[in-house]
Amino acid sequence: MKAVVLAAGKGRRLWPLTENRPKPMLPVANRPILEHIIDALTQTAITEVLVVVGSNRDRIQSYFEDSYGDLEISYIVQEQQLGTGHALLQAESHLGDSFIALNGDRVIDTAVIDAVINRRKETNEPVMAITRIERPSRYGVVEFDGQTVVGLEEQPHPDRTKSDYINAGVYAFGPEIFAAIRRIETHGEQALTDALDTFIDDQRLEAVRYQGTWLDISEPWDLLTVNTALLGTERSPGAISESATIDPSAVVRESTTIGENTVVHPQATVLDGVSLGDNVSIGAGAIVKNAIILSDVTIDSGVVMEDCIVGANTTLGPNTTVEGGRADVVLSDTVHHDVTLGGLIGDNVAGGGNVTITPGTIVGNNATLDSGTYVSGRIDDRSHVQRG
Repeated sequence: MKAVVLAAGKGRRLWPLTENRPKPMLPVANRPILEHIIDALTQTAITEVLVVVGSNRDRIQSYFEDSYGDLEISYIVQEQQLGTGHALLQAESHLGDSFIALNGDRVIDTAVIDAVINRRKETNEPVMAITRIERPSRYGVVEFDGQTVVGLEEQPHPDRTKSDYINAGVYAFGPEIFAAIRRIETHGEQALTDALDTFIDDQRLEAVRYQGTWLDISEPWDLLTVNTALLGTERSPGAISESATIDPSAVVRESTTIGENTVVHPQATVLDGVSLGDNVSIGAGAIVKNAIILSDVTIDSGVVMEDCIVGANTTLGPNTTVEGGRADVVLSDTVHHDVTLGGLIGDNVAGGGNVTITPGTIVGNNATLDSGTYVSGRIDDRSHVQRG
């Protein structure tokens, strides 16, 4: 049995990080989201993985190449991102009578993949994994009768949800799914969930309940939540690279993960929920808490930052403050109220000294922040923020 991983999406709500890398290659616990998924597949009966790629696909292909552990990996290109159903259609000619399909942006356990495979073998019916969460209205809510899916509704009003189970994004299908996808088109796209909504009118869709790890990454603050959830667990224990240098006077919590050739300077403090990529410099006296810092980043002396994501090759000058906390953030014309995000700072940003970045700020790639500036809201790519 093969697995198809849908990893072609742009991830616009995670701008600016997804301008230079596909969403599944964003790091949590210092590994790409997609690596966590493929790692789970290595512990199943799956022997071959087809990865559907699109935006910035070279980042995925150069990272995984043609294998991962004992898995054989090949790639299928979705030239236009026209929905998850359309992405799955691209793999049709490479698949047999049974295959697994799963999303490339949700961290899951091996157990759910095994459960879906086993149910498919037992019944020879299409299978969907479902999981129970506290706020089901954010996702595709599933109504079921016994072990049969009888209704699907994408993001219903919170007062009208028919169950607290949602589509977990792990499936076992046969060729019948492709005809269902071809029958639908909404706003120029073919979404797999729309196809399943009509599919269940005529055919049985088995529901497999799953209560293990299910971590979705849709908005920037999800990266921080998932990063914290994975750090210090058996799945992603805190790890410090042998080539990293940590000054004896620095404080680094055990659950932190630190990449190769990273340096933590004297009196610096690296607290809970922090992932430091390769070639990062944490300056003297800096304090970092609940943060994801990508590779080749320089955090100068005296910086204080919390609830923050920093893109590759960015510099934050001395005594800069990224105020942690909650804020209202606008993504794709939708206001997200009271979310935890100190700041999202893109790639190649040049920050001067004594900059203050307020909660909820998003700074685009290649921006320049002059010394002493007060930065808030959304800063476009290549902007120059000056005092006064």
